[in-house]
Amino acid sequence: MPKTTTGRAPGPGTRRTMTAAARAAAKRAERGHRAAGAATATATDEESPDRAERPLAGRTVLIEAPRDGWDDPPEPSPQSFEEDRPQERSERGPDGRGRLLTSVLAVLLAVGLVALAALGWQYRDGRLTESARTEALAAARKAAPVVLSYDYRHLDKDFSTARAHLTGEFRDEYGKTTKTVVAPTAEKYRGVVKATVAAPGSGAAPAASVVSASPDKVVVLLFVNQVTDSTQVSGSRVDLNRVRMTMDRTGDGWKVSAVDAL
Repeated sequence: MPKTTTGRAPGPGTRRTMTAAARAAAKRAERGHRAAGAATATATDEESPDRAERPLAGRTVLIEAPRDGWDDPPEPSPQSFEEDRPQERSERGPDGRGRLLTSVLAVLLAVGLVALAALGWQYRDGRLTESARTEALAAARKAAPVVLSYDYRHLDKDFSTARAHLTGEFRDEYGKTTKTVVAPTAEKYRGVVKATVAAPGSGAAPAASVVSASPDKVVVLLFVNQVTDSTQVSGSRVDLNRVRMTMDRTGDGWKVSAVDAL
């Protein structure tokens, strides 16, 4: 009978092939085990609270400008302005212009009233000052001869009449001076003094003028002649004096508040 061969016994080459295949399978199994462990560890780190506290690492991306430069944004078209203008006009409207015109007119009216009041006050002050000049000048011409004259035979009467033309502190000073100085001297030497406001010529107005004036105070300059008779001199002595009198408006008219010999 012929010899039948059912299989070939493994030889040395076949044994080496099987050994290499086993080692390759073992390595593949080991790599799969490592990959599974790494995935499990990654999932555990993401779920742990410490993972949330760790800062996330990022990358800085640098963008280079294009060679042709950046494109500018489109400029607004004139139509956009035209579309906005009607809205602005409608918001302002005629009422806004009316309010502005009313405000301007109110300001102009206020300024006009203030100016009118100032002009009125100046006009009134000017009228009062002019009236004061006339009244005070007449009062000064009348008071000067009385205040600057006396007669030793009736001194009390003369001084009392003179004080009626005086006011303020000057009235008190006049009373003290006439009592302590003038009266004793006039009685001792029988003095008589008669004062008159000088006149430039026959029939002319007395030589008196206003130096300064306000509605309540006027300063008057007068040329006064004083004729003195006494036992100290033989005959009469004539003194030509310039006297400045300050006149104040009071409830009883214009009174002398100061007399200065110049």
